[in-house]
Amino acid sequence: MSASAYSELETRFRRMSLLGEAAAILGWDKSVLMPAGGAGARAEQLAALSVLGHELISDPALADLLDAAEADRADLDPWQNANLIEMRRDWRHATAVDASLVEALSKAASTCEMAWRQARADDDFATFRPHQETVLELVKEAAAAKGDAFGCAPYDALLDQFEPGVSADEIDTLFADLEAFLPGFVGEALEAQAVRGVPEAPQGPFAVEAQRRLGEDLMRALGFDFNHGRLDVSLHPFTGGVPDDVRLTTRYTEDDFTQSLMGTLHETGHALYEMGLPADWRHQPVGVARGMVLHESQSLLVEMQVCRGEPFLRYAAPLMQKAFGGEGPVWSVENLKRLYQRVERGLIRVDADEATYPLHVILRTRLERAMIAGDLAIADLPVAWNDGMAELVGITPPNDADGCLQDIHWPDGAFGYFPTYTLGALAAAQLFAAARAAIDGLDDLIAAGDFAPLIAWVRENVHQWGSRHGTDAVLERATNQPLKTDAFKAHLKVRYLN
Repeated sequence: MSASAYSELETRFRRMSLLGEAAAILGWDKSVLMPAGGAGARAEQLAALSVLGHELISDPALADLLDAAEADRADLDPWQNANLIEMRRDWRHATAVDASLVEALSKAASTCEMAWRQARADDDFATFRPHQETVLELVKEAAAAKGDAFGCAPYDALLDQFEPGVSADEIDTLFADLEAFLPGFVGEALEAQAVRGVPEAPQGPFAVEAQRRLGEDLMRALGFDFNHGRLDVSLHPFTGGVPDDVRLTTRYTEDDFTQSLMGTLHETGHALYEMGLPADWRHQPVGVARGMVLHESQSLLVEMQVCRGEPFLRYAAPLMQKAFGGEGPVWSVENLKRLYQRVERGLIRVDADEATYPLHVILRTRLERAMIAGDLAIADLPVAWNDGMAELVGITPPNDADGCLQDIHWPDGAFGYFPTYTLGALAAAQLFAAARAAIDGLDDLIAAGDFAPLIAWVRENVHQWGSRHGTDAVLERATNQPLKTDAFKAHLKVRYLN
């Protein structure tokens, strides 16, 4: 009975996965190609797919199938057992909220995102505020329902959507350690940086087409397969699409190629993870990425650990110089290294260096927890944001566009996502330290443009497992310890104080 029930579950979850993939492509199109006038129709389309997916997973027959398959796990192999666990988790998330709330939240988030785009461009928080208030109330309703279903606090239920099993208490422990370390470290890093002198930025303009070609060349070198993916432009860089058709986006400015290039490489790390997921388990819950902590670890391993390091710059500096026809010492490895490893108290999270970035995340985590708890109203968000930036980062935004309007996550309803960025940075440092210990001469390989051994290592130790194991289990297998702050702090000290 359980084997046939399990087989039927795989059929049903495959169908749901394919619907989700269709929604993912429509979501990518909304952010990249769709004309503004299509927003209303697209909101309806995405909402319809959300409701259809919800109806499929909340079908009463599915609960009976789950019960039957779980009754006799002896018929299932380890991958199937892990898949069944993920099926049950997905079902619990879906059935905790009714279809009307799913539809309302999908529509509200689509509308809010489009309002956010205009509000950010106009620095107009007042017009945006009611849209965000609607999304927040719906998210709080969903969080309360999921908290009841999972027997946990509402915010923990939101966290579980992006990082299964993590709790606010675990995050508090890690973030408290970082908050005690980082402000003092940033001061030390700035002092050491002042001694080394200010790097000279290459002077533009840097043609967008040249930037695109350089980015694509480096993506290929890292192992990105353009037969199964593409690079486009969006307001907010992201990785979308599906594992067999990965859609990356970046953004360009002709005044500075450095940030857009690193943004492209960051998204390439995400894409490589998607491309490396277990093909045998495509369209099944166990075949997807474990969670956003490991996903962010892969983007930050590529961008921060590898591509901002000296070995990579020894390989890439001549390519950068050739791409833009540059001349002189400004294109030297030493100057580019100081440029790419520069610490600065900046306003924008996506442009932040790796030493200050966690402070941006700690602030957002504080604020979203307060909003979910009902302790912070949307109307008070700009002031709370500015106060937190002054306290943690040491700088105050001059406007809301560079303050609380800079991120897409809350307009999209993605509360609980932000902590995964910094947890991912911790995991990236831990994984890269383990890779360097496992691969002889890794720095020299990177400097020669040979990334295959590193990518093979992360494929073996992270990508291939999908959601077979939890994040800490993956890290313990690869690095012999669960998620900790030690490797990240050691990395910062070596890079910025030596």
